[in-house]
Amino acid sequence: MKKFTSVLIIAFVSGFIACAQKYTFTEASELTLIGKIMDTENPYHRVDTALHKGFTARENFQLRCASGLAVVFKTNSKVIVLKNTLGEYNKGITISALSCRGFDLYIKKGGVWTYAGSKVNREANDGKTLALVRDMDGEMKECMIHLPMYSELLSVQIGVEKGAVLEPLDPPFRHRVAIYGSSFTQGTGVSRPGMTYPMQFVRNTGIQLLSVGCGGNGKMQPQYAEMLAKCDVEAMIFDCFSNPTAQLIEERTIPFIRTIRKAHPDIPLIFISTAYREARNFNTRLEASEQAKAEMAAKMMKQAISEFDDVYYITPKTLTGYDHDTSVDGTHPSDMGYQRWARAIEKPVLKILKKYGIK
Repeated sequence: MKKFTSVLIIAFVSGFIACAQKYTFTEASELTLIGKIMDTENPYHRVDTALHKGFTARENFQLRCASGLAVVFKTNSKVIVLKNTLGEYNKGITISALSCRGFDLYIKKGGVWTYAGSKVNREANDGKTLALVRDMDGEMKECMIHLPMYSELLSVQIGVEKGAVLEPLDPPFRHRVAIYGSSFTQGTGVSRPGMTYPMQFVRNTGIQLLSVGCGGNGKMQPQYAEMLAKCDVEAMIFDCFSNPTAQLIEERTIPFIRTIRKAHPDIPLIFISTAYREARNFNTRLEASEQAKAEMAAKMMKQAISEFDDVYYITPKTLTGYDHDTSVDGTHPSDMGYQRWARAIEKPVLKILKKYGIK
């Protein structure tokens, strides 16, 4: 038995040494990170929760998650591998392991960001190296790895073949547009991190969105308004009518806008109607609640548009729900639903942003 154990240890150590000798690893934060709304001590956090106070423990965790962040670089390696270390991470039922704590690689092909591979460790922090793509042609490529949607990252190391080039890529996306919202904006229900609707919008349009989606907590709380007011952005988009009740929408909409508008007097503030929740199809109580929320949102946005300049409310007819076939759990859309969401908001959002030179 001792001999067998010794053989296993030798094999493990030999495999680790072989891996280390085969690849050169670089911390992702030494390359180019996109999607950052502010500087943070941990480069993979979205918000500096030591500086910005008032958030609950759950909200603090969500703001440390990496949803909406990606690392971009160029390489001529034939293989791209990755090692990571997680802090806190979500184990939700609706959220797959791949979207929650996995990585999603896209490579530019013919001028289009094209899916290349996605992987997740079977167990968090098992120390194993993930091969995102193999057997490429060795030509220089522009690459983007979407970071986990619902996990706190402590380290992400990208590996390429020894002797291959691995360099930061100039930021490929334009402008700085914040997007604040619910679990829809964070991405609950997607199969992999790159399929959140903000990240699909980024790849489709070239406009950089800085995501502050927080599942269940996009309720226009004062602490979020104060945090957003301090961010350096050119525009803001809001999915903020999905989580709050009709009463909260009535109470919070105007104060929320007022706080942000005081710090950002001239930038466009674009509000989006919430998605259709499929669970309301036969649930009369939920149907009444969702209808009340929609009516109150419309009422408060009419008031906001009359009171503030540069405030917009878009209500895409095809956000989700028009064929009742895109839901994962009665609330959150599937990849197909989020793809429709990204496309549905694209034209009206771009039309508004263009008025402010954001194109």
